[in-house]
Amino acid sequence: MDEQTLLDEKDPPLILVVDDDTDHLILVQRWLIKAGYLVDGASGGRQALARIERQRPDMVITDLAMDEMNGLELIEQIHLHDPLLPILMVSGEADVPQALQAAHQGVVDLLVKPVDRQRLLDKVAETLSHLSTPRGTVSGDSLDRTFVHRAVTTRELLQRTRQAATSRSPVLIEGPTGTGKQLLAQCIHAVGDAPDQPFVSLTCGALPERLLESELYGHAQGAFTGAVEPHQGLLQTVDSGTLVLKDIEELSLDSQARLLQAIDAMEFRPLGSDHLLPTRARIIVTTSVDLAEAVSEGEFREDLYYRLKVIPLRVPALAERREDIPALVAHFLAKLGGDKQFAPAGLKLLVAADWPGNVRQLRNLIEHCYLMSPAEIIPESLVAEALEGLSTAPPSLDEARAAFERRYLASLLRATNGNVTNAARLAGRNRTEFYKLLHRHKLDPADFRANATS
Repeated sequence: MDEQTLLDEKDPPLILVVDDDTDHLILVQRWLIKAGYLVDGASGGRQALARIERQRPDMVITDLAMDEMNGLELIEQIHLHDPLLPILMVSGEADVPQALQAAHQGVVDLLVKPVDRQRLLDKVAETLSHLSTPRGTVSGDSLDRTFVHRAVTTRELLQRTRQAATSRSPVLIEGPTGTGKQLLAQCIHAVGDAPDQPFVSLTCGALPERLLESELYGHAQGAFTGAVEPHQGLLQTVDSGTLVLKDIEELSLDSQARLLQAIDAMEFRPLGSDHLLPTRARIIVTTSVDLAEAVSEGEFREDLYYRLKVIPLRVPALAERREDIPALVAHFLAKLGGDKQFAPAGLKLLVAADWPGNVRQLRNLIEHCYLMSPAEIIPESLVAEALEGLSTAPPSLDEARAAFERRYLASLLRATNGNVTNAARLAGRNRTEFYKLLHRHKLDPADFRANATS
C-alpha cells in the first residue's frame, strides 16, 4: 500500500501501536496516520491492555522486547479475552527465537527491525482486508445494535458472524434453546451481500418428511397424492436470499443425504421431476443439540456435519455471558416503553439468576415485572417473587412437547411388551426413526419387556 489514504472511509480502522522505544513508537504512528488510519499508542503492555479495554482496536502492532511486559505476555493477555484481534509483531534480530514462539501464539506476521515502512503498510492493509466489516460501518453498528451485548464472548461471536456474512458458505449455528440463534441468522442475512432478498425460516421437525421436502425442493404435478399442480420449493423462491433450517437434527438420514447433495452441487431436483434446477440460496442451519455426538451415535451424517461446519457459530447460554444481562434488560425495558427501570438490587438478582430458558426467559420475566410494577422503579421484592416462580412456571411449548413425546413412546413400548417393530408401526414411523426417538428420550425397549428385571 502506497501513501494512498483511507480518508474516504467515514471511520477508518483503528490501530494500536505498542512499543517502549518512544522514537520507534512515534515513527510507526506517523507512517500509519499518513496512510489514513486512526492510531492509538501505548508505551508498554499494561497501558496497551487498558487502551484495548477502553476501545477495541481493529489491529495491534507490538514490539517483542519490552521491559514491563514483553510482547509474548501481551499477546497471551489479549488473546485470553479477544482471540480474534489480529496482532502484528515487531522484533529485533536478537529476538528471533522468541519471535518464532510468538508465531505459534497466533500473530499474523513478524517484521524484523529495522522495519521497512512499505512492508509494514502492505501487511497492515492485507490484514485489515480480511476483516469482514470495518469498525464503524453501518452494517457493523447495525449488528451490534440488533444483537445486544456487552460480554467479550458475545463480541467474539459477532466478529465471527461478520466474517460468516462475507461468504456464501453454509453456516452452522449451535446453542441452547432461547439464546438467539434465529436472531443471529437474521444478522448474517442483514449484513450479507443480499439483504434485500428473502429471509425464510423452516423448522425441520414441524412437517412430515414428504411435505418438508416438498417445501424445500418443490414438486412436479402428480409427484404424489394431492400434488395436483406444480409447486416451487424454497431453494428456488428464496433466490439469492437466506434459507434457515431450524432443528437440523430432526431431518431423517435420507433427507440429510439429499440436502448434502443440494449444498454441494448448488442444484436440486423437485420431487417427481427429471430436471435439475440451480439454487443461489445461502443456507444457515441451527440446532440446540450436540451434532458431533449425534454423528458419533449414527443419528446424523458425518459428511453433512462437516459440510455444514464450514463456518460454525455457537451462541453461549445466558449464564455464560452474564455481562450481557444489564444491556438486555435496558433493551427490553426500552421496547416496553422505557418509563420504568429496575432497582439496583433487583438488577443484581437478574444478573445472578440461572436462566435455564436463556434470553427468551429473561425477556418474559422483564415483561412480567414491567406490567406488575405500579411504580417507575421495579422493586427488588417483585423481581425476587418472579424468580421464585420460575420453577413453577408453565413449561415452554418445546418442553411440554418433549414430555408428551416421552410419555407417548413409553406407552407404546408398554403396550407392545418392548417390541420396537410393533411400537414403530403403531406410531406410524419406520424402525430407524423410532430408534432415534427412543435414544433422544433415553428409553430402552428392554426395560418394557415382560422378563425385564426391576
